[in-house]
Amino acid sequence: QVQLVESGGGLVQPGGSLRLSCAASGSRFSLYTMGWYRQAPGKQRELVARITSGGNSIYADSALGRFTIARDNPKNTVALQMNSLKPEDTAVYYCNAAYWTEQYWGQGTQVTVSS
Repeated sequence: QVQLVESGGGLVQPGGSLRLSCAASGSRFSLYTMGWYRQAPGKQRELVARITSGGNSIYADSALGRFTIARDNPKNTVALQMNSLKPEDTAVYYCNAAYWTEQYWGQGTQVTVSS
């Protein structure tokens, strides 16, 4: 069992930046593909960015060029640096850990982009 705890959400003005962090429990963190997903009101949860155990990352088109995902295996953390935020980035952001048939979710952190 893996527990994921997100932090770093909040209210930011358009054009601003936020850094989300996810701390994972357990000793197998380096094996997991780690991802950030988001869910806006009335919409389905969607992938924002994902990074494999080998460090390869992919991004949603909406995040490409603005967001960066990075993992720190010794610290069991994964971060999402979000720059040039837009109102449409407003959502609850969830951390995800996946390995074969295992999948774990954090409780989510709210990001609101508004002036």
